[in-house]
Amino acid sequence: MQFHCVASQQDGKIIESDIDARGVEEVLAVLSARGLHPVSIKLATTAKGRMDRKIFGGNITLTDQVFISKYLALMLKIGTGLLQAINILIDDFSKPSVHSFLVEVKTNLEKGMQFYYAFARHPKIFSQVYINSIKAGETSGNLESVFDDLAVSLSKEKALRDQIKSALFYPVILFVMSILILVFLVMFALPKIAGVFSESGFDPPIFSKVVFAVGFFFGDYGLWILLAGIICFAVLFVGYRTSLVFKKFILSILFNLPLVRDVVKKISIQRFAATLSSLIKAGMQITDALEITADSITQIELKEALIRISKEGIAKGLTVGEAFKREPFFPKTVVNLVAISERAGHIEEVLQTLADFYTSEIDSSLKTLVSFLEPILLMGIGLVIGLIALAIVVPIYQLTIQF
Repeated sequence: MQFHCVASQQDGKIIESDIDARGVEEVLAVLSARGLHPVSIKLATTAKGRMDRKIFGGNITLTDQVFISKYLALMLKIGTGLLQAINILIDDFSKPSVHSFLVEVKTNLEKGMQFYYAFARHPKIFSQVYINSIKAGETSGNLESVFDDLAVSLSKEKALRDQIKSALFYPVILFVMSILILVFLVMFALPKIAGVFSESGFDPPIFSKVVFAVGFFFGDYGLWILLAGIICFAVLFVGYRTSLVFKKFILSILFNLPLVRDVVKKISIQRFAATLSSLIKAGMQITDALEITADSITQIELKEALIRISKEGIAKGLTVGEAFKREPFFPKTVVNLVAISERAGHIEEVLQTLADFYTSEIDSSLKTLVSFLEPILLMGIGLVIGLIALAIVVPIYQLTIQF
């Protein structure tokens, strides 16, 4: 049988995996041998069924997490007990996925389990930052302020995502429409037009012959080329999702494109600063907070830099400022502010200020990127249409001169 397990490591990190075993006792033995503490053990089929119910009932979105965090922070602030607060939320939330999750939280609390366990059982919904912040707040007894900070940080994260989506919406639509127009012209319109001139017996100019030859080629092999392109895209997508080496290669190409590199770096630094600030505010040790932050970052260079800062810098006796100065990825402004804030004893506040600063910088960089992409896309599709039109107009013009 295959069991779906959620377990915590000795440093408190939550991991999720599937284990083949004859029974629960064998699963516990495997987890124990790996030095893991079980949080949840269920048959893999049961776990799949749970995910299916979430799909039909709607998933727990980032907006849902914001509301849960805000309401819990508010009710804990006015002195409501945790179990009572969960009961109030159960009555208020009608969305099936959220309601089901809150019932699960209530059941765990009634069984005497730790509060963060329910969140840890859903690592694909709640981030490691969210889970570990709750765990740290539960340990230190300041869940109220943790949920307050989580509500603020999640709201800012949602606002940043909406900002990025809004800025890139028009260029993406323009790009897709350009591709569709290009496919229609090259695979359908151009071959028919080229066929008309070929059947008429008229000898067009060299330029038109080249364009018509392209039209005939795509008319004959266009569907095969399209199919090959779809297969290549699927292979690249699977390779990106399954191979870390291939993922690094693709991201290194993407992140080093002009303008894109600047936007990606600012987004990565903003996420790093906001995440690390939240974890430190929750009471987590700086080394653990850095490693959890690294897990939440997709930018490979920054991810590796944060791990080195934690394991090869701070863990070996360096100060936070000294460890950051050894990493060339960070701008000097960030390094200097981190070093100064460490000496002043309020690093989490400075990190939050940095996150807010980079949020505004991202907006400016996105506008620059969009203002560059739009004319490039328009010029590209205009050039293709212009070449096809010229290849058609020139022979027609020659025909009119002959008559």
